[in-house]
Amino acid sequence: MPSTDDLRKAFRSALELPDGEIVDSLTYRSIEAWDSVAHMVLVSEIEDVFDVMLETQEVIDMSSFAKAVDLLDKHGVSLD
Repeated sequence: MPSTDDLRKAFRSALELPDGEIVDSLTYRSIEAWDSVAHMVLVSEIEDVFDVMLETQEVIDMSSFAKAVDLLDKHGVSLD
C-alpha cells in the first residue's frame, strides 16, 4: 500500500532535497528548489510512482504537499 513516505520520496527526488525538508506544510515556491521547472518534474514523479495521470487544473492546483495528498486521494490512492 502506498504511504506518505512514498510521496515524500517523490518530493525529495524531484526537488533534490534532504528528507527533513519534506514536511506536510511545504508549499510551492516556499523554498527555492520548488520552482516551475521542479514542479513539472514533481508532477511526473508523482504520476510515475503512483500510476496516476493528473489533469492540467490539478497540476496547477497542486501547491503544497498536503494538496498532493488530497489529489492522490481523489485518484483513489489512499496513503497510510
